[in-house]
Amino acid sequence: MALDQHCLRAFGQPDRPRVDPRRRHQIVELAADNQPLAWYLCALPNPWRWSDNAHLAFEAAPGENWEGPARVPGLYVHLENARPITGWGEHDIPADEPRRNSQRFRTCRNYQFAWWLRTQRDAPDAPPEFVPPKKPGEGEQMSLM
Repeated sequence: MALDQHCLRAFGQPDRPRVDPRRRHQIVELAADNQPLAWYLCALPNPWRWSDNAHLAFEAAPGENWEGPARVPGLYVHLENARPITGWGEHDIPADEPRRNSQRFRTCRNYQFAWWLRTQRDAPDAPPEFVPPKKPGEGEQMSLM
């Protein structure tokens, strides 16, 4: 985790399967080997409006299936061999974390889930040599962690 960052950068250097924002339906298959602590779907609408951002955290769960909205109308997700992770939010940012006072950090759902990963799954810090991109996700509408 890079908990001095918000948005996608909070996850350090995640894998980002490519998706086509112009396609209405698509299948993204995530590797079964070397699975991460969790996956995180963040979809930004075009035109962008913060309240319409879609977020869905999920984890591997062999044999389980789930389908539903990703915290925003219009993005429906079907998970196979996975289940959503729920219950995380602003309350996962420690009260003594100075960035909690910043609206950018406190309201960032990626940052909230990054803190959940730190506290609930003991997610490590991103490697010190990691240099976050200047404009993460530029030109993309969806990223999966």
